[in-house]
Amino acid sequence: MRRLPQSLGRLVASLLALALATAVTLLSSAQPASAHGTLAMSTPESGATVQGPLTSVALYFTEKVGANAYFTVTAPNGVRVDNGWTYGEPKALTKPVREYFLVDGQFQPREYTTGFPAVVSVAHLPAAGQYSVSYLSVASDGDAVRGTMTFRYTGRATTAPQGWQPPTQQPDPALLAAIDQHASTGQQPVASAAPAGSPNTAQAAPAVPSDGRSGPGALLWVGGAVAVLAAVAGFVVWRRRSSTVGGPSGRVRASKAPAGRGGRVAPSARKPVARRSAATANRNAATAATGAATAGTNAATAGTNAATAGGSRAAGGRQDNAVVSGSRLTNTHLALLVGGLVVALLAGFGLARIGAGDASPAGDGRRPAAAGGVPTGSGEALSAGNGHDHAPGTGPHSHPGDVSAGETLATGTTVSAGGYTLQPLERTQPPGVRADYRFRIVGTDRQPATRFAVVHEKPLHLIVVGRDLGGYQHLHPTMAPDGTWSVPLTLARSGGYRVFADFSVSSPDGRQVPLVLGVDHHVPGAYAPAALPPAQAQATAGPFTVSMTGTPTAGVTAPVRFQLTRTDAAGPVQPQRYLGAYGHLVVVREGDLGYVHVHPEQELVDGAVAFWLTVPSSGRYRAFFDFQVDGKVQTAEYTINLP
Repeated sequence: MRRLPQSLGRLVASLLALALATAVTLLSSAQPASAHGTLAMSTPESGATVQGPLTSVALYFTEKVGANAYFTVTAPNGVRVDNGWTYGEPKALTKPVREYFLVDGQFQPREYTTGFPAVVSVAHLPAAGQYSVSYLSVASDGDAVRGTMTFRYTGRATTAPQGWQPPTQQPDPALLAAIDQHASTGQQPVASAAPAGSPNTAQAAPAVPSDGRSGPGALLWVGGAVAVLAAVAGFVVWRRRSSTVGGPSGRVRASKAPAGRGGRVAPSARKPVARRSAATANRNAATAATGAATAGTNAATAGTNAATAGGSRAAGGRQDNAVVSGSRLTNTHLALLVGGLVVALLAGFGLARIGAGDASPAGDGRRPAAAGGVPTGSGEALSAGNGHDHAPGTGPHSHPGDVSAGETLATGTTVSAGGYTLQPLERTQPPGVRADYRFRIVGTDRQPATRFAVVHEKPLHLIVVGRDLGGYQHLHPTMAPDGTWSVPLTLARSGGYRVFADFSVSSPDGRQVPLVLGVDHHVPGAYAPAALPPAQAQATAGPFTVSMTGTPTAGVTAPVRFQLTRTDAAGPVQPQRYLGAYGHLVVVREGDLGYVHVHPEQELVDGAVAFWLTVPSSGRYRAFFDFQVDGKVQTAEYTINLP
């Protein structure tokens, strides 16, 4: 069998390097997130403490906001204190902001160094505490520009101007219509990470490009191939170098070097040749694999370690009988090996792209949906990770069913979304009778899903509410090994109900995908819908009076806070953590029963449970605030009217 000449060895090494470079190119082809007109900085800065009175807040965007942009400033007591806004003079940003634009099918970066301010007047500062500044506009590409920044005021209270009244106007209908029209075009805008100095905005899920280009799944495929290529590169280069030490024969004879005891080659004779060659091969393999790792894959690092370990083990091995074996790889074998590795690399990348392209939007254009068919057969719950862990001062953020920081779509109005379907095993039950409600979550493979992420201490939250927005229940069913969920359910009144399954699944590429599915449930008998109570700022829940402060606004992320007091005693009451948070807020829209589920700041804000609520549209809503005191869960209910 003909052995590998030195020239062909160099050719093989070059081919392997080319394959690694191809992998790096493919890895770097993942599209960047894009967003336009983002908030770049503010005065005062988000999260800053202001000691002296101020009369305005300046928000600097990367492009000039529209004339119908909407701004609010909310005081700690929930009252708006904004008094209109004007354009300000452009100003150099403290840190440049990079945004991306789609040009000829490719995302091109554009760096902004100038901020265009909107100056929001503040009528007065009624109390010390946390103030919130919310904004809503439309960028030049049609995306919604939406968010909130906060600052803390520690100075003295200031009085309102004579005759001044807190503003009550809602956003311009044309502004909301433009946002809604852009969201309904089927486009998938993606939210970029907030620039340094910008406010704490919603945590955005990883962006899924609309053309299905490489995502995390592609990185795993390519990373695995790169690891194999790196290992093979290190091995082949080492074998090529070792085969050239003694000439064409590929062997080192003892007579050519000083011998040690027992006729073996002395260590000093081995170091300058074999070990130096192996070290060179290790460096070459490590350089190639490290370059691939820089492109975004940890698997390439594993390949580097494998190649390095192989080379070091060979270099340090004992060369018994003063012989180093030559390469036994033939030209044909090497051609097949390199060709097979390149084909595997490209095939894996193609499969990853196909998997990414199967994902479809579910509920929110800015939140990627799952590809159906998550592997089943395991009832083990998965950790949701950072996707649902709130750091102190997180600001507005989204959860399953939330209105995201990007678009304003309520969820739960459909039985299927993101490749999953809520499949109830019972559709009706008698009134006032305790019965097991059973259901499955079925993927596109028509098999029940069994792997769910634990979000706020539970793998699935089941919300039940009547079509008249009464009879609210927040339940936590249990799952059997076959994927069947069950929970005892009692419905006292006849009529129609909506059952919402609020959960997160793990997609094939490892992302946590939040979903809310809704299905109707019926209780036979005479149905007499109850009228919604009038909108009030206080509600009674057991022995507690719960005050709601804030001004929910259509399309705008606004602060809403809940303060607890005992009905028969003075002074505030501090709630206990329930399901990992100080409270949970579910908001359901009258009519289509659109569902919004919001979780609060991780810590209390000025003694209150603070939420960031984006009401999706005008209309009437029923809000349900769950909290826990003395180990018992209570629910305060409110009506919200938005003209």
